[in-house]
Amino acid sequence: MRILFAASEVFPLAKTGGLADVCASLPRALQELGHEVVIALPAYPSAQDRLAAREPVVPLADLPGVELPGVELIPGRLPDGGPRVLLVDAPRWFERPGGPYGDAAGRDWPDNAERFHGFARVLEAIALDRVGLGWRPDLVHCHDWQTGLVPALLSREPQRPATVFTVHNQSYLGRFDRAQFTALGLPEAWWHPEALEFYGDFSFLKAGLVFADRLTTVSPTSARELQRPEYGCGLDGVLRGRAAVFTGILNGIDTAVWNPATDPLLARRYDAADVDAGKRANKAAVQAELGLPAAAQPLLVLVSRLVEQKGIDLVVELIARWRDRPLQWALLGNGEPRWEEQLRALAAALPERVAVRIGYDEGLAHRLEAAGDFFLMPSRFEPCGLNQMYSQRYGTIPVVHRTGGLADSVVDVFAPGDGIGTGLVFAAPEVDALAAALERGLALQRNPAAWSALRRSAMAVDFSWQRSARAYLEVYGRALAARSGGHG
Repeated sequence: MRILFAASEVFPLAKTGGLADVCASLPRALQELGHEVVIALPAYPSAQDRLAAREPVVPLADLPGVELPGVELIPGRLPDGGPRVLLVDAPRWFERPGGPYGDAAGRDWPDNAERFHGFARVLEAIALDRVGLGWRPDLVHCHDWQTGLVPALLSREPQRPATVFTVHNQSYLGRFDRAQFTALGLPEAWWHPEALEFYGDFSFLKAGLVFADRLTTVSPTSARELQRPEYGCGLDGVLRGRAAVFTGILNGIDTAVWNPATDPLLARRYDAADVDAGKRANKAAVQAELGLPAAAQPLLVLVSRLVEQKGIDLVVELIARWRDRPLQWALLGNGEPRWEEQLRALAAALPERVAVRIGYDEGLAHRLEAAGDFFLMPSRFEPCGLNQMYSQRYGTIPVVHRTGGLADSVVDVFAPGDGIGTGLVFAAPEVDALAAALERGLALQRNPAAWSALRRSAMAVDFSWQRSARAYLEVYGRALAARSGGHG
């Protein structure tokens, strides 16, 4: 099968969160299963810097419906023999400081509708082999709002590839006003509640949900949750209407990159056989790196966007509540300025207990996973999440709210039944529930044999992408059958 993978970020070319990890790992897994995958994403400066096996650029002629002065394709590959990549080089859209979606202060770029409409038009042209590559996919797999227009645009073409659209985070709607809809020259018929119109505005995400042949999200529980008003962000009705073509597939992780036995970013590598010694060595190294005392205390770590969706308010409140307890906290992330400021204030007030690093640091993220005793993930909603999987692989016990992919990937060690526990799960996104779960875990940690057994059971869980990739191939098959007039 020939698959065009359309995404706004792919690790290591560009990353703001777990979307980038998925859009790097799933194509590799599909390639290993014998399929031909080409990844298309914007040519941000970081993507151009990190692209491997770069080839001569391919200039683009004018395409219907969009002005493309000076736009080119930059072919290459993901590093380390990964799939082929096409960077959409449009300097006026993508060559700017800041992040993929906003400036250095976190403010969305005001022309995001134009930027990702233009990106979608180029993707449409690639999918229809109108850019001179001599390559045409059987299927286009699009991800999140930034590529939501692609299935809509392709729906107008009688000879088109099948389309699959994956929702990674429903709360990012790609929502813009009527004036921008008009400025983009989108079909007037799409300004309708059955198409792109969304409570007086329009939504790129809704475009993907309405027009793609098949829909997926990143865990079975999330697929059920997104059809409920409290999780659907206004699109639950659309998803209930398309429930027959909507599938939840739990993400995998890159088990080569996230492997404590081979991870070059760690102070000491380890596996399940020597997890306790390995964790002690890595904890000591992280304490030194972050300026925490070399104390034999539980280390609670967090790597996250600092927003209320992720439950950062619960963590801030719990640190303040437990400020006098013999615990250490190490937190990495960025997000809303008020939470960044509150974490900095806690670190300043409690320098022997709290270490905070604001920003993105891939190496430190690996080291925190290796050093921590507990990984905090109290998200109010979490379509899938990856850090709870990384944590289990590194023998760091995840403490999670029972929602979305967290519910599908962490088994509570205290839950009744025959299953083997791998973490701590609580039912309500409230600070008292988080505290109670941690109390259970801290009590278990005081039993060395039980604690070592829990770490080893967590490390034994298979989160490889091969399992998930086969499930995606089943969805692809149904999309192709539906496109060809079958009953997929």
